Amino acid sequence: MHQLDMHIALTYDLKTDYLNEGYSAEAAAEFDSIETINAIAEVLESLGHKVERVGHVRALMAALLAGKKWDLVFNIAEGLHGYGREALIPALLDQYEIPYTFSDPLVLTAALHKAATKQLIRAAGIATPEFALVSTPEDIDAIRLPYPLFAKPVAEGTSKGITQTSRIENAAELKNTCLGLLKQFNQPVLVETYLSGREFTVGLLGTGEKAEVVGVMEIHLSAKDKGIYAFETKAEYIGRVEYSLSNDPLAKLSAELALKAWRALNCRDGGRVDVRADAAGKPHFIEINPLAGLNPADSDLPIMWRMQGKDYRDLVIRILESAQTRCR
Repeated sequence: MHQLDMHIALTYDLKTDYLNEGYSAEAAAEFDSIETINAIAEVLESLGHKVERVGHVRALMAALLAGKKWDLVFNIAEGLHGYGREALIPALLDQYEIPYTFSDPLVLTAALHKAATKQLIRAAGIATPEFALVSTPEDIDAIRLPYPLFAKPVAEGTSKGITQTSRIENAAELKNTCLGLLKQFNQPVLVETYLSGREFTVGLLGTGEKAEVVGVMEIHLSAKDKGIYAFETKAEYIGRVEYSLSNDPLAKLSAELALKAWRALNCRDGGRVDVRADAAGKPHFIEINPLAGLNPADSDLPIMWRMQGKDYRDLVIRILESAQTRCR
């Protein structure tokens, strides 16, 4: 059920804004294109809502200080610095008692820090690979996990920091990869057991008991990518990655695991859970994205939605309706 004629603000980080400020393509990789902003705004306006394009957190702060208010904020902003970067806009909106789409500051902060997420997931009894956290070069020598291992920055998205060197076969590779990532990203490195099985991303919509799986998409990588869904692979996925909808027993187990994780972390409205199977075919939680990309052409959640013959407009409406129901 739609509340009609709402005044909705859109908050987002526009990629071109940051590129124009001198940020690198990788630094701005998580940010949105104008196509995404236009697509969301068009859906909301087609429903009869008044849409105000606010933009990033600094623009929101200026608007709030000037006394602006809205019925709802459709928030897809990723933020720029620190573990709380995705939580900053929701925290400000909580302070001003303005409802918004997607998860709250606690969830967004915990989900961004992959080691913290895995501890919460493990406490909920959900399978996730064994891991260690490398905060200093000295931590590398203390790792006692069996090879092969997999390493990535602890708090990045869009596969940032994941390359062909992320899969690690021995102590020398472990040292080189971890030292490189510590230097490049200036944050701890998550090192976990490498899983050699099938890889899925699971789409979810809704909150709590109303949450449901809306698709399980398997990721098939080309031989040259050697089973590593790297930053460069994701950026140039056409011809290198094939996606297929899956509904076999392993896909169903992955969907169950994803829904359990979504509810355990109290994620809201819509997002994705990445799942990978071990050599024995048992699915494991890899990470969760409670602020999933909504680019109509290139983002995983819209891709799996479209592969089912569903319209992008309906995806945005489902997210909006989940937020409206929750906030009522």
